[in-house]
Amino acid sequence: MTVTLYHYYERALGPFKNLSDLPAVQAEEVLGAIRRNKEVMASRRPDGYLERRRELEQLARSLFIEKGGKPVRAAPHYMVIGECEWLKSWYAEGAAVYMPISGFDTDTLSFSYGDLFPTFSPKVRDGKEYRGKVYTYREIIWLMEKYGLPQVWNKDGAYGPERYIEVQVWDEGPLNMLMKE
Repeated sequence: MTVTLYHYYERALGPFKNLSDLPAVQAEEVLGAIRRNKEVMASRRPDGYLERRRELEQLARSLFIEKGGKPVRAAPHYMVIGECEWLKSWYAEGAAVYMPISGFDTDTLSFSYGDLFPTFSPKVRDGKEYRGKVYTYREIIWLMEKYGLPQVWNKDGAYGPERYIEVQVWDEGPLNMLMKE
C-alpha cells in the first residue's frame, strides 16, 4: 500500500506555519488576525483554542512515547493521509504539499483517526473504537484496512466528525527536505 501524506495551507503564507511554535502571546495575535479574516475556516476557532491545542498535542506526544514513538519536536506539524479536498477548502487560496510516507521515519509519526480535537473531545461519545487514541504507523494501517479513509466514506461529515486521518509529524527534518524541492 502506497501512503502519501498531504499538508494543506494558505498559498500566500506557505506551508508548515505552526501556531504551536510561537510563544503564547504571539500565537494569540496571529490567531486574532486569522479570526478577522472571515473567509477561512480557521477564523471560527473558539476562545481557548490554543490552550486546548497545546494540551492535546502534549497528550498525543505522551501517548505516542508510551507506544515507543520517538518525537523530536515538542509540538507536531500536521499532515493527513491521502488527499482531502475538504481541508483544502478551509483556505481562501488553498494549496498542498505532499510526500510519500517512505520519506519519513515512521517512529516520528503518530496518527489519529480524525482530527485530535474530536478524537479526544468529551462531547463526542459515540463509542467508536478509535476515539481517545493515538496510533503508530502499523496500527493506523490496520484501521485504514478496517474502515478506509474518512475523506472517502464521510466526505460531507454526515457520519461523524472524522473527515481525514491526521498525522502528527514529530520531526521536521523530512519537511525541511520537502521545502527545498
